[in-house]
Amino acid sequence: MCGISGILHKNSSSERPAAVGAELVGMLESMTHRGRDSSGLTVAGQSAAGGLIVRVWTDDRAGAADVLARAEETVRRAGGVIVDRALRGEFLRLVVNYEGDVRRLAEDLLRTEGVEIHSIGEASEVVKDVGTPAEVDGRHGVGRLSGTHGIGHVRMATESRVDISHAHPFWAYPFPDVTVVHNGQLTNYHKLKRAYEDRGHRFQTENDSEIIAVYLADRLASGATLGCALESSLDDLDGTFTYLVSTKDGMGCAKDRWSAKPLVTMETDEVVAVASEEVALRRVFSDEIARREPQQSEVMTWLL
Repeated sequence: MCGISGILHKNSSSERPAAVGAELVGMLESMTHRGRDSSGLTVAGQSAAGGLIVRVWTDDRAGAADVLARAEETVRRAGGVIVDRALRGEFLRLVVNYEGDVRRLAEDLLRTEGVEIHSIGEASEVVKDVGTPAEVDGRHGVGRLSGTHGIGHVRMATESRVDISHAHPFWAYPFPDVTVVHNGQLTNYHKLKRAYEDRGHRFQTENDSEIIAVYLADRLASGATLGCALESSLDDLDGTFTYLVSTKDGMGCAKDRWSAKPLVTMETDEVVAVASEEVALRRVFSDEIARREPQQSEVMTWLL
């Protein structure tokens, strides 16, 4: 059992951002009974001054400084100009002016021993760690991040180990600004993974949720709209799933044909919020407004 949440401010922008980080932390904290193993969120709609936001991590705690210094040097050798840098233990956040191919930069970083990429985005970033949302906020200050929209997750590990690598959200390597949180299990994960690997895609984990992010990003890169990509996933993904996706320009959700995993939405002219439980939505909406529960084989999208 896991908990997912998302929020989008319809009239916000990178110049007029909303307190998305704090809102997601509050929503997720209200659902810690659904999972305390790890927590994470994506905050989108940020301004990187025309560059990229790069988030990397290493599990080499003792040698973190050296590993992350090599990651920085890798970015520079690839042609990136680092304009901002924030280091928190084994976590490194860079804002990089980079005009090259994002795939090449990602591949160079993954070839750097000890480095794992949490996200590369033009307007978004992923922050995830073990522990509850409040604990992750205390370590990383995610509640201070502002943007236009975002998604989040609290995890109870069932099919894979408890560690930072398998925490959500999952970034769609190497596509910028596409991330997913997922509640459920895919039964055709290995088949899909092999098919994408045959096409040259790389995966950083053994978590089935990562394939959803790559699937959607690949469809979007082929010209599909977000709604069409979500609709296609209903036929191409097998198993139980309710997931949220964040892109540079919006957010969407999809539920499988059995609608086994819960999701509820509330929406006004200014904001829409979605979550596994209504208690999370009450962290955003104090007034009594109509709630809606997406049904089986249903998708919903919200674009800025």
